[in-house]
Amino acid sequence: MNKKALLAVLIALMIPLVSYFIVKTKSEKNIHMPRHYLPDSIISNTERGKRVSDTLWHTISDISLTNQDGKKITWDSLKGKIVIADFFFTRCPTICPGMTENMKRLAASIHNGKRVGDKTNKLVHFLSISIDPERDSVERLKYWANRFQINPETWWLLTGDRKQIYDFALNEIKLQMIDGEGVDTNFVHSDKFVLIDSNRHVRGYYSGLDSVSLSHLSKDLVMLTMEKDPNKKSFFAGKLEIMAVAFLMAIIGVFTLLYFLNRKKKTDA
Repeated sequence: MNKKALLAVLIALMIPLVSYFIVKTKSEKNIHMPRHYLPDSIISNTERGKRVSDTLWHTISDISLTNQDGKKITWDSLKGKIVIADFFFTRCPTICPGMTENMKRLAASIHNGKRVGDKTNKLVHFLSISIDPERDSVERLKYWANRFQINPETWWLLTGDRKQIYDFALNEIKLQMIDGEGVDTNFVHSDKFVLIDSNRHVRGYYSGLDSVSLSHLSKDLVMLTMEKDPNKKSFFAGKLEIMAVAFLMAIIGVFTLLYFLNRKKKTDA
């Protein structure tokens, strides 16, 4: 093999590798995942002589409520799901019907990607939690579900202990802290849709009555479905670059050896 042929082969092998690094770098720069909210603490470590800080985000505590079918629901019932939650009550004469209609439109826009067969969304779940649980019985929730034709497979209306619900809204979801808005702790009447990832971290607050805000929610939801779970690293996580370089070095070594063997053969001849 002559030098030109060897060089051509090496260039051909390097092009995919270089392209991989370019695409990877560009992708990482251009993809903006929904931000995290509610930091719990910051841990600082020294790695390779550099000070590195890592934020521990607030993980929503478990909750036990009852849905419109009378079934007990906990956060374990939502394991692996992205959740969109809001707070409502069935006797609400103002914002709740509009919020429910908008959530219904959002829920209807999401499916599992199949072209045929069951298209039921398996990844995202919707929660509407009553802030008037004393009057919002399972029967009342069923009435609301029938009124808006809510699919119980992907959307639960929830009622239960009032103290638990308000603690969840104020101390776990932390509605009273968003944008400095004043939320009445005696009656949490908020228009916010809350985006929660599969690790139970809050990733966004959106107005359930504003079309622009709902558009942002839709985009953030799409991005969140593509986010890699840091708690589920694959075998190849962090190893692809090393494997690629090792592969390239091996190829270079093989062709270098072939080059010298070919050169020695010509010398002996």
